[in-house]
Amino acid sequence: MLYKGSCHCGHVAFEVEGEIEAVVACNCSICSRKGALLWAVPREKLRLLGPEDGIGDYTFNRHAIRHRFCQTCGMHPYAEDADPKGKPSAYVNIRCLENVDIASVPTIDFDGRSV
Repeated sequence: MLYKGSCHCGHVAFEVEGEIEAVVACNCSICSRKGALLWAVPREKLRLLGPEDGIGDYTFNRHAIRHRFCQTCGMHPYAEDADPKGKPSAYVNIRCLENVDIASVPTIDFDGRSV
């Protein structure tokens, strides 16, 4: 299925293809503050619909995950990293997707504070 998503102001707009089988609710210091529900997809399944200017990048701790955010409205619609073999991944915040019944999506708790 093809989903459309964006930040609050619409500057960071994207499409992502796949089936949302479950999302991760991470309790690390940034995810718990954002309240993000993250859907992991191969990075090639996420396509930005506009220029990357105005998209901020934040890393912390091991600097492994690039938390991407709109520099205008501050929303964090996705993050990026790579697996140990170097294959790029994206973590889409499903709260930024259109027409998703969030309550119907299974949630997996992840103890990111312990990582």
